[in-house]
Parts: sequence; C-alpha cells; structure tokens
Amino acid sequence: MKKNLKTQFLTRQYMLSKEYELYYYSDSHMANVDSHTHDYYELYFFMEGKVSYLIEKQLYDLRAGDVVVIPPGIHHKAVIHDLEKPYSRFVFWISIDYYQRIRQMSEDYFYIVDLARDKGRYVFHNDAVAFSSIQSRIFHLIEEIHWDRFGKEEKIFIGICDLFLHLSRMAYENNHPRKLKEDQNLYENIIQYIDTQLDQDLSLEHLAGKFYVSK
Repeated sequence: MKKNLKTQFLTRQYMLSKEYELYYYSDSHMANVDSHTHDYYELYFFMEGKVSYLIEKQLYDLRAGDVVVIPPGIHHKAVIHDLEKPYSRFVFWISIDYYQRIRQMSEDYFYIVDLARDKGRYVFHNDAVAFSSIQSRIFHLIEEIHWDRFGKEEKIFIGICDLFLHLSRMAYENNHPRKLKEDQNLYENIIQYIDTQLDQDLSLEHLAGKFYVSK
C-alpha cells in the first residue's frame, strides 16, 4: 500500500476545501467519533478492520470492499470493535456545489448517490476484484491531488467524474443483473458469429440487422 499517501487521522468533521477532500487513513488504537451529520456528501471506502457503521438507527457490519454513501443531513458514525487491528479506509468528501456541477452534465454520475438519498441504501458490497478497480481510481486521484502537474484541476475533475460513474455503473448492474446478462450474451453471440463468418459481410450494418440492435 502506498504509505506516503496516508493522512494522519483527525477528528475534524468539516471541510476546509470548498469543493472536495480525499483521505487515505490507516490507524489503530483510535477513539470512536460521535454520531454526526455533514452539509456535504461523504463516500467511505472500507478496506480493513473490525468495524460496523451506524447510519441513522441501523448498524451495518462492514466487510472489506464495502462502499458507504452518506448524503447531507444523515447521522452516521463508525463503530470500531477491535482497537488492536489496523483500521484502513478512504474517506471522500464532496461539496453540494461541486456535486451539482457534475450532476448538471448527467444524472448518470450519481445513480449510486440517488440510491442512498432516495431509497435509504447506504452500503454497497464489492468483491476483491471489483474493489481493486475502485481502489486504483482512488489512488490515482490522491496522487493527482498531491502532485502539482499541468492540468491538475481538470485531471482531478475527470478522475472524480470517472469514480462516480464507475460506482454508479456497478450499482446499476447489481440492481439489473438480467440486463447485464443479456448484454453479455449479446456480446458473446456476436463474437461467436464473427469467428464463424470471417468470409462474409461483417459490417456494422449487417451485424446490427442480424442481431436486431442499433449500431
């Protein structure tokens, strides 16, 4: 793990930036933080530890790879059950104004946030492979935030958009497994057809007509 990207945990629960803050924490022997709310969005990415998460009045047992989405005004706190074990997580805060800036481009970016805000679905489970793709995006974002390179703010904006869209796509596909399966079957059928028809017309127009899909 990239130790130089870690941040020492502080109990501060308010933003210093007007747009976003992203932290990588890994601690042990730390005190619990009291239940609190924010006037911004929080995404919490759990990696390691023996921890539950109290959201409003419901306690969720966390496992590695879980993503927790906390909209503004929702009471929440992490409950640490074993202070001896390392407790590792990413914490991402994004202001309402920055959130609205992205949402104006497309509501697709915040499908996962809408599930939390409108449906009360706050915790999203991921296996090791899925979480690895999330973690990679987060580390790239943290590196970009720490470096001072040309196009830094635009690169960060693109990275934040990519992270939210990736999370939202995963949440959508988990909610619509039949649609995902149909898409996968279509892809496999097209590949199989191409393999057996290499000497035939394989234009987009022909394939679209053959499989009744839009090119």
